[in-house]
Amino acid sequence: MLAPSAEEIDTGPLRWLRLGLAVGLIAFHLGLIFSGLVPNLVARPLHMALILPWIFVFGARTRRGLATGLVWAALGIGAAGWVAWQHDTLADQYGFLEGPFQAGIAIILLLTVLEAARRAIGWPLPTVAALALAYGLWGQHIPGEFGHSGTPLASFLGTLTIAEGGIWGSLTGVSVGIVAIFVIFGAVLNAGEAGQGFMNVAGFAAGHLRGGAAKVSLISSALFGSISGSASANVASTGAITLPAMARLGYPRRLAGAVEAVASSGGQIMPPLMGAGAFVMVELTGVPYTGIMAAALIPAVLYFFTVWVGIDGYARRHDLRGLDAEDRPRGRDVAITSLFFLVPFTVLLRGMFATGVTAQYAAAQAILAAALLLLFDRRLRVHLPAAARRAERACLTAARQVSMIAAIILCASIVIGVLAITGLGVKLTSVILSGSGGLLWPSLILTALACLILGMEVPTTAAYVICVSVAGPALIELGLEPLQAHLFVFWFALLSTITPPVCGAVFIAAGMIEENWLKVAATAMALGVGLYVIPLGMIANPEVLDLALAPGAAALAGLRMALGLGLISFGLIGARRLVLRISLALAGGFVIFAGALP
Repeated sequence: MLAPSAEEIDTGPLRWLRLGLAVGLIAFHLGLIFSGLVPNLVARPLHMALILPWIFVFGARTRRGLATGLVWAALGIGAAGWVAWQHDTLADQYGFLEGPFQAGIAIILLLTVLEAARRAIGWPLPTVAALALAYGLWGQHIPGEFGHSGTPLASFLGTLTIAEGGIWGSLTGVSVGIVAIFVIFGAVLNAGEAGQGFMNVAGFAAGHLRGGAAKVSLISSALFGSISGSASANVASTGAITLPAMARLGYPRRLAGAVEAVASSGGQIMPPLMGAGAFVMVELTGVPYTGIMAAALIPAVLYFFTVWVGIDGYARRHDLRGLDAEDRPRGRDVAITSLFFLVPFTVLLRGMFATGVTAQYAAAQAILAAALLLLFDRRLRVHLPAAARRAERACLTAARQVSMIAAIILCASIVIGVLAITGLGVKLTSVILSGSGGLLWPSLILTALACLILGMEVPTTAAYVICVSVAGPALIELGLEPLQAHLFVFWFALLSTITPPVCGAVFIAAGMIEENWLKVAATAMALGVGLYVIPLGMIANPEVLDLALAPGAAALAGLRMALGLGLISFGLIGARRLVLRISLALAGGFVIFAGALP
């Protein structure tokens, strides 16, 4: 994994090198917004060049890792820089390599991307990408329908590395133009007092209720997750406050860990920012980001409503009390600290919805507002040394997070490029269609299983991109709207955060609360039942996604689903008798899916 947090960073000479590179990375991505049209074969390779030091050098854990990282970074930066420098010439080659030098550049780029992803997130995703490359190179020797006719080596490698496909394709364009900007925005918010503002708002709103500490965790994680987009980061940050509070009040440890894991997993589906996958969805569907936000809002609210009902059920069974009065924030503190996220959010949403500027331009304005707020502490006092530390933390965090996401997207782009070049994506789509008998619901189940399995091995964004590239066309051919199909796949790609055997959010929460992870996972799956049901409910009730065009119908569909989800959640958790549990769950399922029955 990428390494040390900003708080662990050294204070020696490398500090200033690191800070200078972080500022340069931020300035480059912000500058692209205001600089007019920059050729893709310039912006995207330079994007890769800027993230490589954070993966290979500053992310190194050992001396050997640092030594090899310096070599990898130098080779990767040189190769990417050469592509940017020669972009005019390469554009005339139409993805066909000329000579051994260009072949060497292509090999260096592909190997660098694979190694960067391995160092950033581990083996699974680069292994999938390496297998895809092997299929592209030698798949013509595979007999039957899964073989391909073969592609000239110069054309195959060139399409992946010197044309606007493969690693310089549209996914990387999303990473450069949108994801990086919103990641920077989230990092600036987190470096200030926005996180404390979220905690205060949650504590003030829900701290006094039955099971109040768990409900505070739910609200704060929903708010924090809307800007972090990472379940693991969410657990580690909000959990440091909410988990000890729940343990101190006598909450069962399995429940405390499960609440934090489930609430944090919902951050990636919670507007306004959501996770990196939402920005990729903009490119893949052609739907404006504001349209995706509107479609995702009611399902996200339903998810957190379902968790709330589950928490209330546990609170009734275990007689869980709320926070003590002295542990709840005062109204004045809530009012002040909430400004640290309300002001930037207002700037962002005003830009996107009122003035009609692009999402990235609105985010750049919001970054400026959030950066100005770094001058102030939670008492609205200005202390320049502390403000400088907050600004440094924002820059370093932004650079590390942009780099990790870019490494994921670049590696996933290899897979997507191979699928397009070889036609494998079309063949896999036909397998889904034939395996399901051309029926929608069996196809949905097959797709959900594929998302769950792939999501266990690779990050949510990569799992979503790969699954939707394969299964998306099949689902659309069977009658789903493109956005409906993409949201379905995106939600199921999240399942692995709480579903064993690989459940990252559960592992972190269980470790922090010192409880057996299997117990935490079992409770998390019950609390997070909405994550399994709501994507299917979106198919049975497509009106729930039409908030922007038909708000009345969307609200009615949302209320119907809320009733069904409430029955299911209370049946699983709140009811004591088995017969009542089964009856409530079945009744809830009928309410949600009755409209889809033949």
